[in-house]
Amino acid sequence: MTLINMRHMAKHQSGIIKAIKVDGELGRRIREMGLVPGAEITVQGRAPLNDPVALRVMDCTLTLRNNEADFILVEVQDQP
Repeated sequence: MTLINMRHMAKHQSGIIKAIKVDGELGRRIREMGLVPGAEITVQGRAPLNDPVALRVMDCTLTLRNNEADFILVEVQDQP
């Protein structure tokens, strides 16, 4: 298992959120969307310029800007 920044996840890659590295209003908003430590996420796709990213979390799809995804650490399986 490897810890990476959510911004660097590939399309269709899954992982488990390990940490949210921002406080204040942005941290609260990210957590309110269900992006909390322990949540399983899957990258559904990206816009043509790779921003924003579409995520699947708790049977919902949401989008997140890359500058917001920079604050989220995800544990992913190592690629063979």
